[in-house]
Amino acid sequence: MKNKVDVPLGPSPVRGSGGAALSGARGAVLERLQRSPGWITVAGLAAELEVHQNTVREHLDALVERGLAIRERAAARGRGRPAWRYAAAIDRAEPDARVRDYAGLAGALAGHLARTAADPGAAGLEVGYEWSRTLVATAGEVRPRGPHTGPRHRVVDLLDDLGFAPDADDAATTVALRRCPLLDAARQHPEVVCQVHLGIVRGVLDHHGGDSGPTALLPFAEPGACRLHLDTAAVSAGGRHE
Repeated sequence: MKNKVDVPLGPSPVRGSGGAALSGARGAVLERLQRSPGWITVAGLAAELEVHQNTVREHLDALVERGLAIRERAAARGRGRPAWRYAAAIDRAEPDARVRDYAGLAGALAGHLARTAADPGAAGLEVGYEWSRTLVATAGEVRPRGPHTGPRHRVVDLLDDLGFAPDADDAATTVALRRCPLLDAARQHPEVVCQVHLGIVRGVLDHHGGDSGPTALLPFAEPGACRLHLDTAAVSAGGRHE
């Protein structure tokens, strides 16, 4: 039996993170708990993930310590101490209200565009661009959070507000998006929802005087994240500062 938890491609959902930084493997265990309809034992989760029970127990106990999971003794069956069983804690983190209000319609809208639009991706991009105007308007004049104030860093700040948990390089040239507030819809219709996200990025860049042309979003590009390039030319050239 393996000792390594396979981390799924793409980001984790926003719910339940509590702002905690989790490893890819531990985040994967938390997501399995969140998606489970009820309690789950170490043995059951280890079998599902095809890893050793000690590996799963270590991750579960760490999640309990952080308040992201809860545990209780299962009902006694025969001799011996009953096993622990685990469940995800009540969600402590939610998407930004501006995203949460849209999340309920995201799947339906994406499905509609996928079925009816001549070019679903282009339609999603346009929706995202239009949505960016509202996001920028409701954000107000927010002070930059660090020493950098360029357009790309402003995009990263907004993505952080929206719940994407962006992990950017110093120049904000490339960004790992480790969470997704619309993950369920994105998995069903990535050709639409991920283009909506790219449209938001391009709209915010344009608003702050940046260049939205050389941008690209690679959905579910790597274990634990999507990859956003805010300057594809700089990435190709090895990076440059804004």
